[in-house]
Amino acid sequence: MPTVLPDAETRARRARDEGFKLTGFHVLAILVAFFGIVASVNFVMIRYALKTHSGEVTAHPYEKGLAYNAAIREAREQEARGWKVDGRVTHDNGKARIEVTAHDASGATLTGLKVHALLAAPADVKRDHPLELTEAAPGVYRGEAPAQAGAWDLELTAARDGKTLFQSHNRITLH
Repeated sequence: MPTVLPDAETRARRARDEGFKLTGFHVLAILVAFFGIVASVNFVMIRYALKTHSGEVTAHPYEKGLAYNAAIREAREQEARGWKVDGRVTHDNGKARIEVTAHDASGATLTGLKVHALLAAPADVKRDHPLELTEAAPGVYRGEAPAQAGAWDLELTAARDGKTLFQSHNRITLH
């Protein structure tokens, strides 16, 4: 029996009837495209994550870790002093007004302190507002900082003669 080769029209009809044929080249192209897209998305997400927040909460964490025993000793000394420090924060027209009253263990007002406050945004260091509180009356220290409504960390530090005598960290909500 003789071999009959199909003409062009017959070959085209057979190709249409068989449909798409997946070849090794198609599989390679699909795999390269898939992993290329995954790698690109990972690269973009990692870049934005590192650009917006480094993940480091404190400067020099290793050194602070080494000084942890000193921090414990200072906290015990602070508690032994028996100071009563009350803070009050009010929020009005985009400003947070901070008022701190300080008394020693016997109830006498503590004057002449250098009181520093930090109104810290929990998720964004760029929004932190450090401020020095001034003594408005004996034992009463006041200051104000711009702040939006929401959750904030209020960190208070009181010092005398360059030595920190009181520290406090509190989560507050401004309305």
